[in-house]
Amino acid sequence: MAGKTAITLTVRIDGVQDTLKAFRQLPKEASAELRDASQRIAVVVAAAAKSNAQHEGPQARLVARTIKVLRDRVPVIVAGGTMKLGRNNAPAWGLVFGAEFGQNARSGWYAAMKYDGSIGRQWHPHRGRQGYFLFPTVESRAAQISREWNAAADGIQRAFGGDR
Repeated sequence: MAGKTAITLTVRIDGVQDTLKAFRQLPKEASAELRDASQRIAVVVAAAAKSNAQHEGPQARLVARTIKVLRDRVPVIVAGGTMKLGRNNAPAWGLVFGAEFGQNARSGWYAAMKYDGSIGRQWHPHRGRQGYFLFPTVESRAAQISREWNAAADGIQRAFGGDR
């Protein structure tokens, strides 16, 4: 089995299970419109995350190029993948976790004995589950995302005659 090559973010939205259940009773066009609305919401958040990554160091700037939006019934943002980045053609999945979450140890060539006395850091310090640019952006906009998604879902349900 292959390892994980990307970070996928979804936002916790109040009432999402009930809403998606109600959408199963509506025509497929309603779900298509919900996918379009979710994608529009996620595009705005992804753009903000890319902007925030520009201020977090060279690896984060490289990873920002891999941030993209998936078309789903809820807003989904993905970062990473197998795209080759930087002058050494490192795969994005090799940079995304260090750029987003930091690392306290050294890895790769920087872990060699000759760099033991170096005071430089390869990554930002690890802060546990708190990220540097992607997760903080999504978390800071969670209420707005939930509000916009619920408003879009309500409008689509009304347009297609569903009850909510």
